[in-house]
Amino acid sequence: MDDNLFKKLKILSDAAKYDVSCVSSGVERKNNTVGGIGNASAAGICHTWSADGRCISLLKILLTNDCIYDCSYCLNRVTNSTERATFTPEEVAELTIQFYRRNYIEGLFLSSAVEKSPDHTMENIYKVLEILRYKYNFWGYVHVKVIPGANPLLVQKTGMLADRMSVNIELPTKESLKMLAPQKKIENIVNPMSLINSEITRTIEDKKHFSSTPRFVPGGQSTQMIIGATPDSDKTILGLSQNLYERFNMKRVFFSAYIPVISSPNLPAISTMPPLLREHRLYQADWLMRFYYFHSEELFTETEANLDLEFDPKMVYALRNIDKFPVEINKASYEELLRIPGLGVTSAQRIIRERKNAELSYDSLKKMKTVLKRARYFITVKGKYYGNIKFEPEIIKKELRQKEVQKQLSIFELL
Repeated sequence: MDDNLFKKLKILSDAAKYDVSCVSSGVERKNNTVGGIGNASAAGICHTWSADGRCISLLKILLTNDCIYDCSYCLNRVTNSTERATFTPEEVAELTIQFYRRNYIEGLFLSSAVEKSPDHTMENIYKVLEILRYKYNFWGYVHVKVIPGANPLLVQKTGMLADRMSVNIELPTKESLKMLAPQKKIENIVNPMSLINSEITRTIEDKKHFSSTPRFVPGGQSTQMIIGATPDSDKTILGLSQNLYERFNMKRVFFSAYIPVISSPNLPAISTMPPLLREHRLYQADWLMRFYYFHSEELFTETEANLDLEFDPKMVYALRNIDKFPVEINKASYEELLRIPGLGVTSAQRIIRERKNAELSYDSLKKMKTVLKRARYFITVKGKYYGNIKFEPEIIKKELRQKEVQKQLSIFELL
């Protein structure tokens, strides 16, 4: 690798670290071409992790960091004095193949700043995929970012070659976008989301009638929001997430804790710590919405528009709705079981399955390896309550706090 290309790689791989939506998607794309290389496996991509916990498993780079926009929160903003670099489509394709052949990676995650214009940048992203698929015959996993405002035909062409696509919504409200990224329009973000969803739906329907129908973004689409750069509440953020899941069949909504890197009157001070715990709570709430039948509105009250940082969202829901508990394990529906703090999907399914054979006891729950550390405060088994404390929210909170202190002390003693 020559020095110039290595320098570009160093700059543009480092610039890509702020995009957290770098995941595998369960895509199964078999290599059926003569001499082709790479397969996208449904088992997923093998991940590695950076020191701050962010996924960097694929070759994760920007096509360019030379941006025409002046978004206040972005390190690559046009008015920021950062070192610039731009790959050619041929260079990205060649790097991907060379890294793949050395067994460093199994696929590509390609994002980009907006160079010259949305169409120019999207055209270059398409060229990367075209070279990989047809010149190098590479059929491994490829995830690309859609450039808002690009021609829909370019988005459609790229989607025929990509496994997953993302359109980053960046900020949760029009007001926030107008304040920090006035050159960006919400319509330019939403329109490609709608196009991708429509094309995926059409392809699925066509596939039922014509087996040879080409696939369009088989891994679905995702998006990302920056958390903590604006005063938007968790209720607003999760309400938007719920809307994106329902309206565009979004696979994932990613949350990125804002890392202060630029001084601006509209942004938190440089000394502000990234809201990592808040990001974690949002992911927990997002999980509840996607797999536990929760709606975003259920996680908040009229006076509390942000998630609790001390307890996880499901625990807080149970404590706020104490009248819905305790739940009788032998009679609760699957949906009711999922709302019990500490019980997951696997445990709920196992309980439903096993109680068909016989009424469950507390000991049988233990033998089934059901985690009861928190659940025991919110259940009855054969009518008996096993929490061993008074069934009141504040008393349960106190007990949970004491357990956490004991856990921390035991870890300290072990060290």
